[in-house]
Amino acid sequence: MVAALLDWSLLVPLGGLTLSARQDGVQHIGAAAVVISTAAIALLGWALLAILERRTPRARTIWTVIATIVCLISLASPLINGIGPGAKLGLASLHLIVGATVVLGLRRTVRR
Repeated sequence: MVAALLDWSLLVPLGGLTLSARQDGVQHIGAAAVVISTAAIALLGWALLAILERRTPRARTIWTVIATIVCLISLASPLINGIGPGAKLGLASLHLIVGATVVLGLRRTVRR
């Protein structure tokens, strides 16, 4: 959450960028949305990892592949729904930072 919030802070308050997307109307992406969505993704990723650890000895590899694919697929949303090039790139950077942080961070927690 800290990395995503830092990215958002650099883009919006300091950079003056407006992060907006079309989802049921126009949605402005604020700090609360960044924190809540990052926490939700991290918790879902952690839950999937915990399930895989109980069911397969290859949990780390399987989880890493799934998490990486989900991160890459998630990039479609900001690139399609972002309003303006700046918002598209800014939202994509948030997706990549959260994805990389979750994948690399949770991957290290796998029991061997």
